[in-house]
Amino acid sequence: MSKNTMAVEKKASLTDKFLNIVEKGGNALPHPATLFGILALAMIVISGLGAAMGWSVEFMGIDRKTLETREMLIQTKSLMSAEGINYIFTSMVKNFTGFAPLGTVLVAIIGIGVCERSGLMAMLLKKVALGTPKKLITVMVVFLGIMSNVASDAGYVVLPPLAALIFLSFGRHPLAGLAAAFAGVSGGFSANLLIGTIDPLLGGISTEAAKILDPAYEVLPTANYFFMFVSTFVISVVGTFVTEKIVEPRLGSYTGDAEMKFEAVTPEEKKALRAAGIATIVLIAALIPLWNVLGKNFLGKGLVPIIVLFFAIPGLAYGKSIGTIKNDADVMKMLNKSFEAMAGYIVLVFFAAQFIAYFNYTNLGTILAVKGANFLEATGITGIPLILGFILVVGFLNLFMGSASAKWAILAPVFVPMLMRVGYTPEFTQLAYRIGDSATNIISPLMSYFAMIIVFMQKYDKKASLGTLVSTMLPFSMAFMVIWSLLLIVWMLIGLPIGPGIGMML
Repeated sequence: MSKNTMAVEKKASLTDKFLNIVEKGGNALPHPATLFGILALAMIVISGLGAAMGWSVEFMGIDRKTLETREMLIQTKSLMSAEGINYIFTSMVKNFTGFAPLGTVLVAIIGIGVCERSGLMAMLLKKVALGTPKKLITVMVVFLGIMSNVASDAGYVVLPPLAALIFLSFGRHPLAGLAAAFAGVSGGFSANLLIGTIDPLLGGISTEAAKILDPAYEVLPTANYFFMFVSTFVISVVGTFVTEKIVEPRLGSYTGDAEMKFEAVTPEEKKALRAAGIATIVLIAALIPLWNVLGKNFLGKGLVPIIVLFFAIPGLAYGKSIGTIKNDADVMKMLNKSFEAMAGYIVLVFFAAQFIAYFNYTNLGTILAVKGANFLEATGITGIPLILGFILVVGFLNLFMGSASAKWAILAPVFVPMLMRVGYTPEFTQLAYRIGDSATNIISPLMSYFAMIIVFMQKYDKKASLGTLVSTMLPFSMAFMVIWSLLLIVWMLIGLPIGPGIGMML
C-alpha cells in the first residue's frame, strides 16, 4: 500500500478495512502490463480447454451490423488450434494499433500537450481555482464527467487528468479528483441532459428484440430521456458524497512531489489569455461551415481532431503571447515531452490489447453472458426482484464483456421479449440494462480506458496499480448500483414516464 494513497488511521472503519484488503490484494499482483500478459496466456489455455470440452451456447441474438434477429450457435474458439495460433501471430500488430483508446489518446495528446506546456492549461486551471467556490469543485467535476458522455470517449482522455490538477490546486488529493471525474465519465455513462451516441445505438438493438413479439414496435433514442435527465443530478450528488466522505478521507493528505499553486493573474497572463480567447473564436467561426458539410460525422468520428484543435490553437496563441513559444522548434519540443510521458501507457496498452482481443476471439464473454441470462430467466422471480436481479446480472457480466452494445445485442433478445410477456415495455428493460452496465464500468479491467486511468494515477503515485484503482473506484460502483436501483424502484412505484410518451408498462 502506498503512503501517497492511504492515510494512516488508528481506527479504520469496516469499509476502509475491506478496501484496504482489495488494494493490498490487487497491488500484490504483478505490474499491470505483466498481469495483462499473463491473462492473455491464460486465455490461450482456457480457450483450448473450453473448446475441447465443447463449451457452447444457442440463443436468439441480434446481428449488430444488420440488426437482424436470428438463431445463433456460439462455440468456444480455441487459441491453441492451428487457426487460433495463426490468429495470435497475424493479429498481434492489429490488436495493438487497432485498440480504440490508443489512437484517441495519442492524437488528443497533440493538442493537450501544446495547451499544457504553453502554460494555457495552468492558466485555465488558475481561473477555475480562483473563480469556483471550493464546496462546488467536486460536484462540478462529477457533473462535467457525466455530461462529457455526449462526446463519446473524449471525456476519458481529457477530464480525469484535468480534475486531478484542479483538486491539487485546491490542496486536495489529486487522485480524489481523478476518481471523481472517472466516476462521472464512466460510472455515469448512461446519464445525461442530452441525447448521446449510445441512445440510438441501444434503441436500435431494443427495437429488433421487441419485434420478436411485436413486428411494428420501435424504440426511439429518447426512450429513457426523463429518467436519465434526473439521473444526471442524482449521480452527481452520489458521486460527490462518495468522493468527499469515503474516497478522499481514505486517501488522506497528498504527500507527493506534484504541485499546483496559483498566484493572482498578471497583466501579461491576461493579455495572453485574451489572445487564446480570440484564437478560439476564430476557430469556432472557421468550423461552423464544416458543420453543414460533414453532417453527423462532424461530432462523431471527427470529434477527436476537433478537440485537438480546441486545445492546440488557443495553446499556440497563448504561448506566442506569453513567450513560451518562440518558433516551431519549441512546439516540437513540447510534443516530444508529451509523448515521452505516454511511454508507459503505450507498453501497457500492447499487453492489454492482446488480452481483450483474445477474450473476444474465444467467444467466452458471449457464452458467459447467455448463460447468465438463462440462469436469471430460469429462477422464475418476478416484479421488482426480477428487475433488481437483471441489473445485478448485467453489472456482473460487464466485468467480463466491456462493450455496452455487444452485451445488449446478446441480452436484449432474451430479456426484452421475456419482460414484454409480463407487461414491461422494451424501453424499461433497456433502462434497467443501462443502470447495471454503467455502474460497474469503473471496476472492469475489460473497459477500454481502464489501463489509461492506471497510468494517470501513477503520475501522482508511482506505486499505484490495479488494486489502487479498483479499491478507489469500488465505493462509487457500489453506491451507483444501489442508489440508481432505488431510484428505479421509486420510479416504478410512482409510475412515472421514463421518456416522452413512454411508460414502464405495456
